Amino acid sequence: MAKLIIVSNRLPVKLQEKEGELLYKTSEGGLATGLGSIYKQGDNLWIGWPGMVVEDPEKQQRIADDIRKESMSPVFLTETEIKEFYEGFSNETLWPTFHYFSQYAIYEQQLWETYVEVNQKYCDAVVAQAGPEDTIWVHDYQLLLLPSMLRERLPNSTIGFFQHIPFPSYEIFRLLPWRKELLEGMLGSDLVGFHTYDDMRHFLSSVNRIVGYGSMHGWINTNSRSLLVDSFPMGIDYEKYSSTAALEEVQKREQIYRGNLNAEKVILSIDRLDYSKGIAQRLKAFELFLEKYPQFHERVTLLMLVVPSRDAVEKYKELKEEIDELVGRINGRYSRISWNPIQYFYRSYPLETLSAFYRMADVALVTPMRDGMNLVCKEYIASKSDQKGVLILSEMAGASKELSDALLINPNDINQMVEALNTALTMPEDQQIAHMKNMQESLQRYNIHHWVSMFMDRLSYVKIKQLSLATSYLDDATIQEMNDAYDSASSRLFFLEYDGALVDYRNRPLMARPDDDLMDLLERLSSNKKNRVVVVSSREKATMQDWLGHLNIDIIAEHGVWIKQRGTGWQTMLSLLDDWKKDIRMILDLYVDRTPASFIEEKEYSLVWHYRRVETGLGELRARELVNHLNFIASNSNLQVLDGQMAVEIKAQEINKGKASSYWLSKFPHKFVLAIGDDWGDEDIFKAMPREAYTVKVGNSYSVAKYHVDTCEEARQTLDRLVQTRRQEQSPGALMTG
Repeated sequence: MAKLIIVSNRLPVKLQEKEGELLYKTSEGGLATGLGSIYKQGDNLWIGWPGMVVEDPEKQQRIADDIRKESMSPVFLTETEIKEFYEGFSNETLWPTFHYFSQYAIYEQQLWETYVEVNQKYCDAVVAQAGPEDTIWVHDYQLLLLPSMLRERLPNSTIGFFQHIPFPSYEIFRLLPWRKELLEGMLGSDLVGFHTYDDMRHFLSSVNRIVGYGSMHGWINTNSRSLLVDSFPMGIDYEKYSSTAALEEVQKREQIYRGNLNAEKVILSIDRLDYSKGIAQRLKAFELFLEKYPQFHERVTLLMLVVPSRDAVEKYKELKEEIDELVGRINGRYSRISWNPIQYFYRSYPLETLSAFYRMADVALVTPMRDGMNLVCKEYIASKSDQKGVLILSEMAGASKELSDALLINPNDINQMVEALNTALTMPEDQQIAHMKNMQESLQRYNIHHWVSMFMDRLSYVKIKQLSLATSYLDDATIQEMNDAYDSASSRLFFLEYDGALVDYRNRPLMARPDDDLMDLLERLSSNKKNRVVVVSSREKATMQDWLGHLNIDIIAEHGVWIKQRGTGWQTMLSLLDDWKKDIRMILDLYVDRTPASFIEEKEYSLVWHYRRVETGLGELRARELVNHLNFIASNSNLQVLDGQMAVEIKAQEINKGKASSYWLSKFPHKFVLAIGDDWGDEDIFKAMPREAYTVKVGNSYSVAKYHVDTCEEARQTLDRLVQTRRQEQSPGALMTG
């Protein structure tokens, strides 16, 4: 029976050893809570590090046996691996880079090599447990390489990946020496998820500019497979926080804490110790607030909780010292015998205590410099049963995209934060309730269980979509079936793409002139009076006329702008304008100037920038830049950008090979239809074909075609087998090869 395997750096359990006894404490993190509803179902499994270094094989086996009863399987890491993989590469290279603190990032080859080795260790652990029908869900930045490693070992598996921290813009991400390897690792997934659309957009941009894969509506085609990138804002277990806040014990704690604080208004700040959380900036804003609004002295208290984290790392030590100094300075300046402006605690608290703090806080100050989501603000909202309270939230947190009723601020704007504090502390209760009600309704609906369901449903959809685009190899049995259908048909239509299907691509487009064997094949195919052969091309009509105009075939040129039926002249299918070409030509000229050996091909209704002869790597890089440039321009015009085989073409939106092919389907009878193409532009042809048609893609990438062959030579051989042994019924005019 198929199962779900969840893979994360840490298991949802904290392992400790006291006096030789192993102790297991369930984690209360958001991910553990959300996935707790599914990972214990059936044969489902959670794989990860148990949180403690264990070297004794017997003890490792005992731990594995113990947690297997709870649907978990351990990956044991050594001290060195924890230091170099987790503390090193994950948290001193990836973490600062992804949170836009690249000045703190370190780039050490040894840390990278350990990161690769540990990802491989996780891969081995998953492969040992996974079956061919299983779904694998990988989590977060510590395991960016794992999806591609799993794809190599389990090529048909369903693999999802979710990143819980931000994904930086291309300009930041490109600083990483191992940027391409990291992206390729993530691209092993079927579905890549982020909290926000911005993160998704940044990832797609980096993939396009570093790896060279374009995207459309979040779909990336890697030539061998397609995957989807989407955003899934993570929620919380709303009912858990709401019901905890309603407990009598929590309400009693709230009353005690209020009495101890001796303040009319309480501002709450809860964060893990990290430079991305903006704690120091928050303290400076609070100091300026006390200076600017002295009427709040002895009336308001900032309750600041900082949870210890990585305090052995130098940057975190420095941050802790800065926070201590700021708190000391502010309290030293403004304290009275009966009042301290800041109540500061450097420790973690149980949920019941946190819930009491949430209940008593008039204002929650959540102002990270950058955060993937930030669940503290959501926990605060869920805990406000009386719906009174104000949330001040950084617009740099992913949660700000959902919680528009909060007071949104730029954490770098200290004056804006000061004014937000004043606004929050003086906001009328009816406004507080109105805003809080809206946010609570949103969080109740989009809770953690909804997030899990959305991701898993989307992953299932992606797999179905992939299967619908998967092609079968055109084997001998299918060719025989095709031959039989060909023999019995009284009328036949062929749609044959020229470049890439009948002729291999050349460094110089004009070198792709048809060879004698192809001319002979087309002549034999078109000489049968039951056959109508349509050669389709993006090339200009003059070239197609020169090369094939004398044959008894039909031709579609320039993506469908020009058509030629056998025995007639050229005509246009559409009335088109080309007044856009002058401006676009200027842009293409700029890229020719910047890219030696590239050149422009001008057709009547399109322009093409070719880079076949450009230095490997440079051409792909310039093409990515040009596609982005042209897509920006085309978004507000009636133009379409095609990222083709070593060429970028821009044309009018109405031009379409599929529309041109439909013209023949509607005009001429056909009991047998065969279409052969090779790139994404030919997908329009395949989509236009009737259901019973034989559609063949050259190359094994995802396609709406039913079948694929690997090379042009195989495509020609398929056509040759249709005609080589059959009695030819010559058309009235015998063909001349001229």
